Formats: sequence, structure tokens, C-alpha cells
Amino acid sequence: MAYFSPILTVMIGAVKKAATAMARDFNELEHLQNAQHSDNMFATRSLEKATRTLREELLKTKPNCTVVTEKDALPASGSYFLLSPIDGYANFAHGNAAFAISVALVENNTVVDAVVYSPINDEMFFAEKGSGAFKEGFRNHERLRVAGAKNTENALIACNAVNGVLQKVTALSTQVRISGTAAVDLAYVAAAKVDAAVLKDMHPAALAAGILLVKESGGYVFAIGDKDIRSENLQKALSGGSIVATNEPLKQKIADFLA
Repeated sequence: MAYFSPILTVMIGAVKKAATAMARDFNELEHLQNAQHSDNMFATRSLEKATRTLREELLKTKPNCTVVTEKDALPASGSYFLLSPIDGYANFAHGNAAFAISVALVENNTVVDAVVYSPINDEMFFAEKGSGAFKEGFRNHERLRVAGAKNTENALIACNAVNGVLQKVTALSTQVRISGTAAVDLAYVAAAKVDAAVLKDMHPAALAAGILLVKESGGYVFAIGDKDIRSENLQKALSGGSIVATNEPLKQKIADFLA
């Protein structure tokens, strides 16, 4: 991966290191669930361990950088890592494999590097601003491109069930999915596995990496409620936490419907 910056390589390495322990913990959680002895403290410790590993590994390269998680407010400026150590935590805690690690590097309010990794499915997505979005492969990395769907009626749309969003989206398409992990939803938009994602009231840590993946795969991201989306305001979309991610043919149709 010499064609990417050293910091992206470090981010991928940090994510993989955190994922190794996380996968072991997940296997243990599956046994706990099967035995009907759910242990929320075990899941909490896994989250804390992943956060600690990511922080330690990322700061080795950029020691003066801030690390921001879903418990924190966004800095007004500067350079910082924005991470969701277990995006889809409720799934993880219940032995459900739909969760991911999401890490983004933000500089001057712009996401410049992004990694989303689904440990159980072993799907690694990464992007660097201006260099494209990719899915990791054994020998060659797959360049990502958003889907070419043109009609909302047949589009596969990912969403979360918050404040009436689900009802609106099901009126837009008959093919709606709720995964419980925004980072994977956005990665799948970038990889053309999903035609659009409609996500409301999310912490920016769950969205930042996925937003760059979508942008670098030729997609569009805008805030829910925006009527004029000719010029994207990614900073507004990220900080507001309520976004639509999709392709060129669907963007205006979905924006008009939700507005």
C-alpha cells in the first residue's frame, strides 16, 4: 500500500490490532448469549480495551493529535482522530456480527483518511481524500464505486429507526434494511452493496469514515432536510449527524422526499 500515506497504513494497522482482541471477545460473547448468561460488563470491557488499543497505536505516529470518541464533543478546529471503536455496540453485546471499527482522521474540519473494518466478516474498507476508496484484497485492493440505481422504488436503502425515518424510507422504497451499524451502511453504499443510506441523530464518530468512503467512491452526502444539495456541505452533514448518502441519480429524489 505504498501509494497511500503512512498515516493511513498506521490507521489500518491499529484497527487490525484492536480487531484481533475484539474477535476473541465476540466469540466469548456468543457463548454467553447461547448459554443465556449475557454479560454487559464483558462487552463494556471489550469496548474499553478496543478504545485503549486504538488510542495507543494511533498516537504513536501523531502524539500531539487529539482522539475523539462518541463520548466527546467535536473540537472546533485542529487535527484529531474521530473513532467509533465498536460501531453497532448493541449488536456486539448480543453476539450479533453486525458491528465494525470506524476510524477517521480529521484536519481543519475535513475528513482526510478513513478506515471501516467489519472484523467478523473480515471486510476492510479504507479511503484517503483525493486517492479513492478501496476494499482490501489478498493480492489487489478493489476500487470502490457507488451503485448506478436510478429509481428509488427498487433501491436498497439502509436506515435507522429514529424519529419517523423508517416510516418515510419505507414509503420511498420497498427494500429497506436496518443493520444497526452506520459505518457499515456507509461502507456498503461506497461498495455498491446498498444504493443509499438514510441515517438520523448519529454521533459524528459513527459517520466520519463512512462519509469519506462514499465521497471517494463517487457518491454524494448531504444533511437530511437540505433542499438545495447542488453544493455539498459535508461539515454541516457530519456535525449534524443526520445524513443521506447515495449516488447521482437518486440524490435529488431522496432529498426532495425527505425535505
